[in-house]
Amino acid sequence: MKPIQRSKGVEFVTLATAMERSGRKAPQGGRGEGRRRDGATWFLVLPALIPILILSVGPLLYGIVLAFTDAQSGRTRSTQWIGVLNFQDLLHDTLFWDSFRIGLLWAVGVTVPQFVLALGLALLLNANLRMRWLARALAIIPWAMPEVVVGIMWRLVYNPDAGILNETIRDLGFGDGRDWLTGLATALPAVIIVGIWAGMPQTTVALLAGLQNTPHELHEAAALDGAGAWRRFRTVTWPAIRPVALAISALNFIWNFNSFALVYVLTSGGPGGRTRLPMLFAYEEAFRYGQFGYAAAMGCVMVAVISVLLAFYLVGRLGGGEDA
Repeated sequence: MKPIQRSKGVEFVTLATAMERSGRKAPQGGRGEGRRRDGATWFLVLPALIPILILSVGPLLYGIVLAFTDAQSGRTRSTQWIGVLNFQDLLHDTLFWDSFRIGLLWAVGVTVPQFVLALGLALLLNANLRMRWLARALAIIPWAMPEVVVGIMWRLVYNPDAGILNETIRDLGFGDGRDWLTGLATALPAVIIVGIWAGMPQTTVALLAGLQNTPHELHEAAALDGAGAWRRFRTVTWPAIRPVALAISALNFIWNFNSFALVYVLTSGGPGGRTRLPMLFAYEEAFRYGQFGYAAAMGCVMVAVISVLLAFYLVGRLGGGEDA
C-alpha cells in the first residue's frame, strides 16, 4: 500500500492548524517581507499623495508662515517677521468680523434649507414613480454646471430690466420688480437662494444613496404593524440615513463657509459689503490692496474655525459609535 502523498500547501495548513491548537503561532513572513509590502504600499500611494502635498499641504504651510510676516505686493519690498501683529490687528478689525458673521449667516442659511429640500427630493426620487430615471437625471443638472456659469445664469434671472423674475412679477401684477442683487435688504437672501439651488444635487445624491441602502423589508414590517408614513420615516428611514445626513451636512457647511466663486460672480461682495464672505474679504486684502501677510492671517483664522467645527463633528461621530 503506497503512502498518501501530500502537497506542500496541505502540509503548511496542517502545520499551522497543529500549532494553533497547541497554543503556538504559525510562522509568519519575515521582517524583510513586511518591509517589501510596506514599500509597495507607499509606492502605490505616492501618485495620489504627491499632488496633495504639493497643491494643498505646501500652500497651507506657506500661508501659515506668511501670516507672521508683513508681506505686501511689490517685488522690491523686503518682507519682515512681525510675529502675531497681524492677528492682533484682526481682533480689532470690525470689517473682518462683519464678514465672518455674514459668512456664518450664509453657511447656515444655505446648508439648512438645502438639506431639507434635498431630503424631500431624495424621498420623492426613491419612490416607485414613472419616468424616475429622467427626474434623477434632471435633478443633478446644477451639479454639472460650473459655479461661474451658475452665477452668470442667475444674474440674468435677477436682472432688474429683462430678468425672468421681474418679468413674472410684472405679468402677475405685483409691481415693477426690483434690483435684487444690489438692494441692501435683498442681496444676501437672493444669493442664498442661488446657493441652495446650486448645492442641492450632491446632497440629494448622498441622501438617495442612503435611502436605497435601507432594507425594504423594514418598511413593509412597519406598515404591517400599522405605522403611518411619518412614523416609518422617524423609526426606519431616519435611523438608516442619519450617518449620511450628518456627514453631508458637515461637509456642506464647510463648503458653503468657504464659498468664493458663486458669490463673487453674483455680487462681488456688494452692495456695501452685505454679501462679503470671509473668503472674499481675504481675496480683496491680498489681490486688491496687496496685504498678503494680513490676508494669510485671515486664512489661518478661517482654517482654525473650520478645524474646530470638524473636530466637534468627528468627536460626535466617534463618541456616538457607528449609529451616530
